[in-house]
Amino acid sequence: MSIKILISRTTLSLLLTSTILLSHSCNNSNAEKKDNTETSTTTTTPNDVIPFFEHWNLILGDGSNVGQATNYTDENYFFTENDDKGDWVVFKSPNGGNTHGTSNNTRTELAQLKKWTAMTENKMNATLKVMNVSESGDPRVAATFAVVVGQIHSADGHENEPLKIFYKKFPGQTKGSVFWNYEINTAGDDNSQRWDYSYPVWGHDFAVTANEDNTYPSEPEDGITLNEEFSYEVDIKDGMMYLTFKSEGHETKTFTKNLISSEYTRPSDLPEQVKNIFVPIGQDGVEVPDGYANEGLFFKLGCYNQTNGKDPKTNKVWCSGAETHDGDLQKQYEDGNYAEVWFKSASITISEDAYSNAGYFAANDDLSKKRVTPHEVIPFMDKFKIMLGDGETIEDLVDFENKDFFYTVIDGTRRWVVYKTPNSGVTSANSKNTRTELQEKREWTPEQGGKLTGTCKVMHVSTTGNAKVAASFATVVGQIHSGEGHENEPIKIFYKKFPGHEKGSVFWNYEINTAGDDNSKRWDYSYPIWGYDMSVVGSSENEYPVEPAEGIELGEEFSYEINVYEGIMYLTFWSEGHETKTFVKNLIKSAYVNKSDIPDQVKKLFVPIGQDGTERSNAYSGELIYFKQGAYNQTNGKKSETNFVWCTGAETYGGDIMKQYKNDCYTEVWFREGTVGPGTPPKKSQSK
Repeated sequence: MSIKILISRTTLSLLLTSTILLSHSCNNSNAEKKDNTETSTTTTTPNDVIPFFEHWNLILGDGSNVGQATNYTDENYFFTENDDKGDWVVFKSPNGGNTHGTSNNTRTELAQLKKWTAMTENKMNATLKVMNVSESGDPRVAATFAVVVGQIHSADGHENEPLKIFYKKFPGQTKGSVFWNYEINTAGDDNSQRWDYSYPVWGHDFAVTANEDNTYPSEPEDGITLNEEFSYEVDIKDGMMYLTFKSEGHETKTFTKNLISSEYTRPSDLPEQVKNIFVPIGQDGVEVPDGYANEGLFFKLGCYNQTNGKDPKTNKVWCSGAETHDGDLQKQYEDGNYAEVWFKSASITISEDAYSNAGYFAANDDLSKKRVTPHEVIPFMDKFKIMLGDGETIEDLVDFENKDFFYTVIDGTRRWVVYKTPNSGVTSANSKNTRTELQEKREWTPEQGGKLTGTCKVMHVSTTGNAKVAASFATVVGQIHSGEGHENEPIKIFYKKFPGHEKGSVFWNYEINTAGDDNSKRWDYSYPIWGYDMSVVGSSENEYPVEPAEGIELGEEFSYEINVYEGIMYLTFWSEGHETKTFVKNLIKSAYVNKSDIPDQVKKLFVPIGQDGTERSNAYSGELIYFKQGAYNQTNGKKSETNFVWCTGAETYGGDIMKQYKNDCYTEVWFREGTVGPGTPPKKSQSK
């Protein structure tokens, strides 16, 4: 048994072919995780089995970087095991726990201390077997039931990954698949549009998923079972990546990939596989022409669990919806919700020109724990104040967050600002509904104008409420509000989804600025954007209309622009895969000054409850108004017989906010972009 070290002017090569056998217990661990000293002389450490850990930092499944693991074990994540074939290094990581960097996923994984360029010579070899992948998760999500056992990572730019080697096995099947993915080095500053192309080694590629929950595709005939050995070699030379995969009883597979000249520089270059799996979720970017030529790269090796507890509606490729027991490590280990990989041998060859990778670790260590406020994601927060779902108003949002109502998240591709509010809490004056919603500090008249934009996705609406009530199961994500007179709303942008439906509707309402002093007769006229308008309701309290064919799903991104210019409101709504919709509405001249002007929709919805007013002839002219944006929950606990348009009779658990959150009685909206400013001349395609 030997360790051979070769040193030359160009490379430092460690060829690791065997193990040092010592007595062993699978639960050997340091008393303190951060103490890398080993006092026992009878313990087999991972470095005894594969003595190359001085070249790596070790990231554990709790997100911590424990540094060089040359004399280190951890009974939960990183230890040694023995079987009839010898000693193995075990990497183990749960579905849910603290992550490293901006990832959705936990890992117990080595990350190289030095980085190198694709033009130098670098090599990594490993022989391993996967012992477990998660038992739970959504099989329609490509990453579910998978683990990455080796990769190349960029330390610069977008920090993307030109190589990820996967093992994936569906529950109940004997054989799993081995495949590798190439992730593009996305052109431009927006890395949220990055995607992977997947190459099958044995079995399926990454894109083979289930069509329905709780069903699986056919088992791969040439797949690899759990506890079956396979090996990989990654060889980098002159800008090329050469891959070799071997396993006894299986065909040896080889691949070559150019890392310094891209084949994906135009939208027309996108492969069909990518169009099928990534384009539907808006990940349709192109790559810089020279690929990874100008970036420092480094190897990673271990157990990078691809199954997580994130809701699939957040991202239908990477968010698995698996069991995490709220991060309880031992409960996950007890019921199979983890990944575990054993390595028998490994080697690394590093160019003498390799240089420090410390910058990567400085940027990513504990990043998931770092505080990032909404203002850092959408910098216009200084122009707004906010009301939270408990009724509190905050005037200064520059360094503000609230973990119950207003905070930031990472969905695997970018950061978002989260607005969350229950069905019942403390509301604003004259409203039945809670909100976590921005209110613009500036007030302006329709003649002066203003513009608000937002890109959002609704993550949740209440699942309780009366289906016959128009406001049930809905939230408002943007509006204009009047600050004078009746304080009515010339626009409210709604999202509404009935329980059990996949798709919901996006529509906007115009509320009349009621003539006279009696505002109780005000009403809304509703315009459908994608799906239904507000007037489409259930036939009974628990019976729903047909699902809208062209609707928007929870977690599906859409954008809006409200542009008020010289008294006219110009609206634009767009979403990937949906027709862009535009509307024009005069805010200074009413179309509803006579009873005969009341639309049939209003006669159906509002007139039966006595709301049959008319509007001032000059509508909102000269009235001070302002923008609002966020989550204005339209579902409340008010008795429906009080008002069959706005009182939804939903569950509120006596106003207990945490109980409402646990029982789906809330709304949650995520925004990734927003702007506010003066109105601008309309596009030529829009007219009065």
